[in-house]
Amino acid sequence: MDFGRRVLVLRRGRIAVRLQWRPVVVCTVLAVAVAGTAVLALMTGSYALSPGQVLSALTGRETGMVRDIVVEWRLPRVSAALVFGAALGVSGAVFQSLLRNPLADPGLIGFSQGSYTGALVVILVVNGTYAQLVGGALLGGTATAVGVYVLAHRRGVQGFRLIVVGIGVAAMLESLNTWLILKADLDQAMSAAAWGAGSLNGVSWDRVVIGGACIAVLLLLAGMLSRPLRQMQLGDDVAASQGVRVSPARLGLILVAVALTATVTAASGPIAFISLVAPQIGRRLARTAGITLAPAAFVGALLCLASDYLAQHAAPTPLPVGIITVVLGGGYLGYLLFTEARRRL
Repeated sequence: MDFGRRVLVLRRGRIAVRLQWRPVVVCTVLAVAVAGTAVLALMTGSYALSPGQVLSALTGRETGMVRDIVVEWRLPRVSAALVFGAALGVSGAVFQSLLRNPLADPGLIGFSQGSYTGALVVILVVNGTYAQLVGGALLGGTATAVGVYVLAHRRGVQGFRLIVVGIGVAAMLESLNTWLILKADLDQAMSAAAWGAGSLNGVSWDRVVIGGACIAVLLLLAGMLSRPLRQMQLGDDVAASQGVRVSPARLGLILVAVALTATVTAASGPIAFISLVAPQIGRRLARTAGITLAPAAFVGALLCLASDYLAQHAAPTPLPVGIITVVLGGGYLGYLLFTEARRRL
């Protein structure tokens, strides 16, 4: 069958998988870029290392201080940037596909703020552990998603209406989060405010392992639930006519995407705009008709890792990675508004 594009066919027994060549090549190039940036991040710091020392430490041939610097100090941060960036990229890809809108970002429609609210309650009120922090972020993000979904539901859920309702809920939650911080003790308020900027400074192996395990399960679920996404990008009526159960599929994908955002928020605080930018860059690089998850994941990982590198080494004082992503995302949002205005002229 002629698909109009070059297709790679992987066949094993009676099972065959068809992949378009360009997304495969793009993901391969992005994976190489991610690996190169990761090695650069492991080399750079107050104690500079050579690529050979980094590779020796990673393969267990290096001992002593070099191994401690690479494996115990720098590798958790690099691993967190890769895993959390990929999770945010996939989360944004799911929302933008479901709502058919490039502005459908969990940070814009309130889900990140809901996760932040749940985490703030655990930090400021309960003074809980990291596991409780994850639970609070998941509960806050899920409750916000359910609230936005219910408020936007009127004979079904339209993407534009959900985005407008989500922006309103996000504004309310921002106010609530600010009020919680103002009412807290000074030390707790300063800690919560610094954490709320989105930073990988406090990420340890424990958080990387727990967060990474949760994200791996959620990414697997997203892959299993993503088959109807292509039909749903064409509209609910078209998807329903092709046998897709639209409402359950949409609800399941939203819950998985919210859980991805909440897991990242619990570990590092809200890292803004990666879920907005990564899916669109991935779609343009892969030149696919709709948004696909794999390119969005690789672009998200690369953006988060590169932003954290710039936050640590480009400024005179190390900054939270969330500040760099806000700058990048703000520029991209301005580009979207500019191109939309030109298109309407």
